[in-house]
Amino acid sequence: MDKDTAFLFPGQGSQYPGMGLDLFETYPEVRKTYSEASEALGYDLPKLCFEDQDGSIHRTRFTQPALLTHSIACYRLFCGLSDGRIQPAVATGHSLGEYSALVCAGILGYVEALKLVKSRGELMGEYGEGEMEALMLDLESAQSLANRHACGIAACNLPEQTVVGGREEDLDELVKDMAERFPKRRSARLKTEGAFHTFYMVEAGKRFRKELAQTALMASDVKVLSNYSGGVHDSDAESIRAKLFFQLFNPVLWYRNLLTLQELEITRIIEFGGGIGKGETPAEKRPNLEAMIKKAYRGQNLTYIPVINRQTLEEAVENFQD
Repeated sequence: MDKDTAFLFPGQGSQYPGMGLDLFETYPEVRKTYSEASEALGYDLPKLCFEDQDGSIHRTRFTQPALLTHSIACYRLFCGLSDGRIQPAVATGHSLGEYSALVCAGILGYVEALKLVKSRGELMGEYGEGEMEALMLDLESAQSLANRHACGIAACNLPEQTVVGGREEDLDELVKDMAERFPKRRSARLKTEGAFHTFYMVEAGKRFRKELAQTALMASDVKVLSNYSGGVHDSDAESIRAKLFFQLFNPVLWYRNLLTLQELEITRIIEFGGGIGKGETPAEKRPNLEAMIKKAYRGQNLTYIPVINRQTLEEAVENFQD
């Protein structure tokens, strides 16, 4: 185990049509990972990810299995091509990415994770409501705005980056209020089907709890971080289930997770899966979480390595060749 290394996985917002196609066409191991997913999910995942005629990959019920599959495909391929030389001490992920981290740690089986996030996505899409807005504000200021407009805090990504969730009309009023009270700060509406990680997801959470209770969890020597607590998951399976339940309708404490990595003396982070940017092909995408990680680690020792497409995979593997 490499005590200085963490494996990291992104969440929703890092999906795009064609995600994983370059790896799928090149590596049989990736095709096997997608085949396992299709069998577990009951639909043709490669067709959904690579053809996506109607934008289905952006629907929560499909986004979550697609991202988990791409993340695990990148992770498995890297481990195989690097002969397992790198064994992380910690695994972590943002929102949905926490499930990929649990698979990486061996706490949650891949097929079980697929079924779990399939249900999670369906419930969030069916029973949730609202939208999300990313504010370039500190938590205290964002909370003040949220309280004035019946919205909730959805994520604390950085000291000056807080996400809120609420109904469209409430968020519209919040943004107007923000422009008056904080004229130099900006915000952006996020493309989501609901106000994830807020009180608008309570009903979905209650129904999802039944799915969690039926899912087997194993012991692991790899630490996994909890978005709900911001710290390391307890080894107790019931505690993990409880935190995953609470995660659905409570803020993602991502910045706290990044501080925990520093407290654990993690100085090398490898990010697997997803991709953002205006380019349409996998080669044109950049990693989802890189900017937040580097801001959190500013002034500190950090080696950051992305594995999100064929090019970054090959570069990462080359770094670990004898």
